[in-house]
Amino acid sequence: MKVLKFGGTSVGSVDSILSLKNIVEAEAKKQSVVVVVSALGGITNQLLSTSQLALKHNDRWKDQFDAMVDRHHKMIDTIITDTKKRENLFNTVDQLFEQLKSIYYGVYLIHDLSPKTQNAIVSYGERLSSNIVASLIKGAKWFDSRNFIKTEWKNHKNMLDSELTNKLVKDTFEDLPRISLVPGFISRDRDTDEITNLGRGGSDYTAAIIAAALDAEVLEIWTDVDGFMTADPRIIKNAYTIPELSYIEAMELCNFGAKVVYPPTIYPVCVKNIPIRIKNTFNPDNPGTIILNHIQEDDKLIKGISSINGVALITVTGLSMVGVIGVNRRIFTALTKEGISVFLVSQASSENSTSVGVKEEDADAAVAVLDHEFAAEIEDGAMFPMHAEKGLATVAIVGEKMKHTAGIAGKLFGTLGRSGISVIACAQGASETNISFVVKSDVLRKSLNVLHDSFFLSDYKVLNLFICGVGTVGGKLIEQIKKQYEELKERSRLKLNVVGIASSHNAIYNRDGLNLDNFKAELKKSETSSPEKLRDHIIAMNIFNSVFVDCTASKDVAALYQSLLDHNVSVVAANKIAASSDYTSYIRLKNTALSRGVKFRFETNVGAGLPIIGTINDLRNSGDKILKIQAVLSGTLNYIFNKISSDCPFSETVRLAKEEGYAEPDPRVDLSGTDVVRKLVILSREAGYKVEQEDVEKNLFIPKEYFEGNVENFWKRLPELDAEFEVKRKKLEAEKKRWRFVATFEGGKTSVGLQEIDMRHPFYDLEGSNNIVMLTTERYKEFPMLIQGYGAGASVTAAGVFANIMSIANI
Repeated sequence: MKVLKFGGTSVGSVDSILSLKNIVEAEAKKQSVVVVVSALGGITNQLLSTSQLALKHNDRWKDQFDAMVDRHHKMIDTIITDTKKRENLFNTVDQLFEQLKSIYYGVYLIHDLSPKTQNAIVSYGERLSSNIVASLIKGAKWFDSRNFIKTEWKNHKNMLDSELTNKLVKDTFEDLPRISLVPGFISRDRDTDEITNLGRGGSDYTAAIIAAALDAEVLEIWTDVDGFMTADPRIIKNAYTIPELSYIEAMELCNFGAKVVYPPTIYPVCVKNIPIRIKNTFNPDNPGTIILNHIQEDDKLIKGISSINGVALITVTGLSMVGVIGVNRRIFTALTKEGISVFLVSQASSENSTSVGVKEEDADAAVAVLDHEFAAEIEDGAMFPMHAEKGLATVAIVGEKMKHTAGIAGKLFGTLGRSGISVIACAQGASETNISFVVKSDVLRKSLNVLHDSFFLSDYKVLNLFICGVGTVGGKLIEQIKKQYEELKERSRLKLNVVGIASSHNAIYNRDGLNLDNFKAELKKSETSSPEKLRDHIIAMNIFNSVFVDCTASKDVAALYQSLLDHNVSVVAANKIAASSDYTSYIRLKNTALSRGVKFRFETNVGAGLPIIGTINDLRNSGDKILKIQAVLSGTLNYIFNKISSDCPFSETVRLAKEEGYAEPDPRVDLSGTDVVRKLVILSREAGYKVEQEDVEKNLFIPKEYFEGNVENFWKRLPELDAEFEVKRKKLEAEKKRWRFVATFEGGKTSVGLQEIDMRHPFYDLEGSNNIVMLTTERYKEFPMLIQGYGAGASVTAAGVFANIMSIANI
């Protein structure tokens, strides 16, 4: 036989209750079933709220009562088609409502609502629903659970009398009908015969008690979800159903916030080794979750992540606690007497403090109780007054495979640390199936997401990208991400989630990911933004694995990096300003990224997509020393001096470089050598030297006055230089030499300038807009290392930015 329990949502609507009917009748064709039902969804809360209105002498209790009557009547009218059966059911239901109305009226008159009266009131929810379901299902026999579920008053609450209940259940169901219908949750006191209950969620417990007493084949809990999820699906979008759990894993998840099963439900069936299957009334074909004693091995280190919000941490601290026996006993005894439940304990090894986790609504009472318990010690100064920290949440990672697996805790706290999440307290039991920790409530979502992703409960690793700048480079980057999105998901199990896009004046955001097909149209319709608003929005979103991608040349955007890194947002920059700014700021950015466990990547600052900075870092990390750097670092200038000819004068080559997208928006940045100076400073710094832009000697090839005034005036005057350049070019051609604008670092000195290169030099054959870097090191001294290739252009720069993003994803 089977025991099937249906929750409030499963009897909460016409569709769900008809689905229940089909499920039960299909099962009853195979074997006998005991069906346990909860009250109609929301009715228990309504019964309680109505009692409070009556207690306060508020006449609105009558309206709420009438609404409950109307809801049940409509349900009966809709689902019971047999006239005689419907009439009999109405009589039963109306008798129950008459009794309930009398109780409410009594509360209203005498202004008293005792626990006994409240227990009686809430019992009507299950009594009403179970009678409706019994009438709906053909051949069902109704049983009153108050006759065989018995409790005793113990430790200030109603506790199950297991021995008596087991005997009564066996006696009641000795001749088992094909379909037995039982109201869940409700019971009677064994001594006084008063109506009691098994607590909120107690219908699950009723079903487990019956299943254990009758040695059922399986206990099925029918609810509105497919089973236990790896995490709360309201927070973790890619949470999925766990196929199998052990009893221990299920118990741990239930105790820490997973509301799928009422925790006491597990013990009675666990003792009898009866499986529990969680099924979805609204999706009955889904296999759900099976809870067993022994489960199949899988590759998941943890099974699920559970959480409790609204937590307070009470800290009991004082020097007198060290080595004193009985302090913790006094803490827990005092709280127990007050009926305050403790679900987490964390104690320092020095024994001078103990922290206990309680529900936030119990925090003030807990502080008062403990201050009273240790009043003498507090007065003497041996202990401090109790302190309650509120606004917290507790998170637990659960899995039996964590037993004896080294490094789980290290991975847990390392993952949280890299995301900027501070752990306030933590606890791990000797069973090693649960590691629990306390964080601030405002980082709960981030904590759950980063852990779900880190422990491979997610199908994909996720990077959440904020892209600033949608011009040539930013636009190409978005195109590349869109094109590679599905392949990265399939090949690398990586999901690049673009959650924010900002232009110079507007910004759009979506925590779940933006649609990259129409982002430009969305940007135009969005509210105006600014760098400061962008920073504040990113920090406020507080998304795990966040990466800020700067595809601008803005000084104001570069100024955001420090704040973002301080909040554990990695930064990928095509923008050169930050890495070439004053050395103190550059080092601070690097050190912040290192200390925070996030990344500051700027490979495309030099050489677009060429792996120059990465190579220098690899050389240094392997113990090599950079002695000399010679480089052609401006794709724009190399394009200009390769293009110049008798048919294409100097001014025309500059214009072509602008049109081809090689030059900066204002080409004077390239022609003045400013861009090359920045790149040389960055390379020198990455090579391990302290260099400022002011230290670089500039040997320019265009008179200074051409850089004054506006850009329109520059374009007008530029042709004045054509004749002079043509004379020099002819002379150079005759000598079989070429111009190269070379950046040099050697012996601590840096310089940039136009040089004449002969045919024997490695830079001579450098074509188009290509860049080249020659590194002389202690290992590469006789034959320096050469890195050469495309050094400019939106596509290659975007590809370099993309590669930096991928390097973060692969850490």
